[in-house]
Amino acid sequence: TDTEAELALVKELAEKDGAFRCVICSHFSEGSKGAKDLAEAVVAACAQTNKFKFLYNLESSLEQKIETIAKQIYGADGIEFKGNSKEKMELFEKQGFGNLPVCMAKTPLSLSDNPAKKGVPKNFTIPIQDIKLSAGAGFVYPLLGAVTTMPGLSTRPCFYDIDIDADTGEIEGLS
Repeated sequence: TDTEAELALVKELAEKDGAFRCVICSHFSEGSKGAKDLAEAVVAACAQTNKFKFLYNLESSLEQKIETIAKQIYGADGIEFKGNSKEKMELFEKQGFGNLPVCMAKTPLSLSDNPAKKGVPKNFTIPIQDIKLSAGAGFVYPLLGAVTTMPGLSTRPCFYDIDIDADTGEIEGLS
């Protein structure tokens, strides 16, 4: 239901704010054909040189990488290993995975591990409840507090709204 003028405005603003390219994507209604322009834009963006730089030295220890992220990004005073998370981290390093990047798994509702701490919390230490290795994907991820690690799930997954009409056999709630 978006008008051409609205779509043009979104494209203009996105590109003005630094997007490499903004394309209209209609894969939901047109399948793969509707995502062709998006795919081409992604390929073109990937071919560009970039100035990406890790926050930390990849040769630093996993603990140093985690602490750097906790302090410089989240504003924490430090980190605290819980359970056997430190031993697991040390094992990953002994196995040769210490040079991998770190991707923190935490609540999206706060800069801390606690979803109730809103804004920019102060005077807190981030607990490392567990640490996991995604060797194939090439990263290590500490779990900060109680967190679900399946990406992209809202607090109420959409499957609750999907059903089959017993009379017609039609699937309901997909859109």
